[in-house]
Amino acid sequence: MNHHRLGQTVLGYRRKNGMTIREFAEYAGISTSLISQIERGQANPSLSVLELIAKALRVPLFSLFINEIDTDSLISRKQDRKKVFRENSDHIVYEVLTPDFMKANIEILMMDLKANSNTTEGHYIHNNKEEIAVIMKGHAYVELESTEYLLNEGDVVRIPPNIKHRFLNKSDEPNHILFVLTPSLT
Repeated sequence: MNHHRLGQTVLGYRRKNGMTIREFAEYAGISTSLISQIERGQANPSLSVLELIAKALRVPLFSLFINEIDTDSLISRKQDRKKVFRENSDHIVYEVLTPDFMKANIEILMMDLKANSNTTEGHYIHNNKEEIAVIMKGHAYVELESTEYLLNEGDVVRIPPNIKHRFLNKSDEPNHILFVLTPSLT
């Protein structure tokens, strides 16, 4: 077991809960020095200590080990990428670019939007995610809350949560749009 990664996970959860080491140690019933040693990767905590930590953080015990990383999983090879098709797979293909997708704290997708098509007849709304889109090839229109904006190659649009949006390709050439989505903000 990599004690440093475990320590970083505990530290991250503790900070996310807005607790100092002293507050957390008191709440969990563990000494401040042991929490400090765990967070610095200098302790080998017992299962009972890990259970106390998980209980105090209100997370399942297994989540303390999620950051155990297989470094091979950090590479995303083009030929191995997963493809995601939306409601009209004739016009839209997303490639998942994020290595180790299920464990990543960010989503990166490349969309191929074929000529004279749009992402959807309606609109997308991400309730708890923020999105950045970069026009990598060609140009496209983005519709934000029913207003269209022309985006040229290299242009970037930020789409905050709860904004109705969609992308349109009004040209005779396909375009490529890179998306970066944050994890849920709640």
